Amino acid sequence: MQSNARPDVDETHNPWHTLSSEIKYHNPWISVREDQVRNPGGGQGIYGVVTMKNKALGIVPVDAEGNTWLVGQYRYPLNEYSWEIPMGGGLVELDILESAQRELKEETGLTAARWTRIARLHTSNSVTDEEGFVYLAEDLTQGELEPEETEDLRLWKLPLAEAVRMVMDDRITDGISVAGLLKAEKVLAARS
Repeated sequence: MQSNARPDVDETHNPWHTLSSEIKYHNPWISVREDQVRNPGGGQGIYGVVTMKNKALGIVPVDAEGNTWLVGQYRYPLNEYSWEIPMGGGLVELDILESAQRELKEETGLTAARWTRIARLHTSNSVTDEEGFVYLAEDLTQGELEPEETEDLRLWKLPLAEAVRMVMDDRITDGISVAGLLKAEKVLAARS
């Protein structure tokens, strides 16, 4: 029989022990480190860690009519097209909100008068230290897009409810987009 009580766990205790660490690869966006470790069971092995040099940022813009914007682009690592919320990276030393505002403007041309941070998440915590943040952007004004050179983007304005249906039937699979759209729907519903 399972208990609903939270288990008594010392969340500050790290059962892993790093014996040595070596950077195997780095570029302007990531570094890949190989650690020699002693695992929680006492055995020795290796652990590969991808360290991100930016914070991951996602924005769910929602207008007064309940519409949102998705950004479509071909994702090289997946070898497939992806519909996502507007997103990008923010340098660790910069203000997260300012970086999110820049990304929204670049990818959609939108600016927002109202910003609410709705999520903090880790994108794949078994292999990377990447930390992500998602904002709900409201009171929107349309301007010109300012995409980066590496971006071939398509914009799609649609009801937020339809974007959530796309999450539920796996037409949107990006983790930050999935979390952001579901949390935005919950936050907006709680305000009603």
